[in-house]
Amino acid sequence: MSQSLIQPVAELALTGDLARPARLTVPDLLGWPQHRVRVTFDCATSGPQHHHFTGPRLYDVLTDAGPGFDPRRRKDRLRFLIAVTGTDGHHALLTWAEIDPDFAHAPVLLAASIDDTPLDLAGPQLVLPQDRCGARYISGISAIRVDGGYPGP
Repeated sequence: MSQSLIQPVAELALTGDLARPARLTVPDLLGWPQHRVRVTFDCATSGPQHHHFTGPRLYDVLTDAGPGFDPRRRKDRLRFLIAVTGTDGHHALLTWAEIDPDFAHAPVLLAASIDDTPLDLAGPQLVLPQDRCGARYISGISAIRVDGGYPGP
């Protein structure tokens, strides 16, 4: 009798100042509206890279998780930081203002596929189409932490 091997699906932990922290897989990310971007970025080790990525916007996923903004404080969301960690130990830090439509509105993706190849086993990839350098493209995301930082006076 033959047994099929079930490969584990990569999972990322969404934690921090959130009303609804979660553990998400690439198939979970397909539940949000999907965006497709073509990007070119410079890689320090292998030169220019050209890819297309598909996935939801980071803003949409994090908004659904309920960031802990204080509605009594004007512009409270501007103090929030987003830390992204990959399985290979790479990290990137973004501000809420970078992804918020009221501010920079950067189309940052949590890619579910690269060049039409699903990332189910490797895990999602952080994609910043506006970046010329690929240093913040985090592969195999294992964690995203939203932090309200300094609460102020």
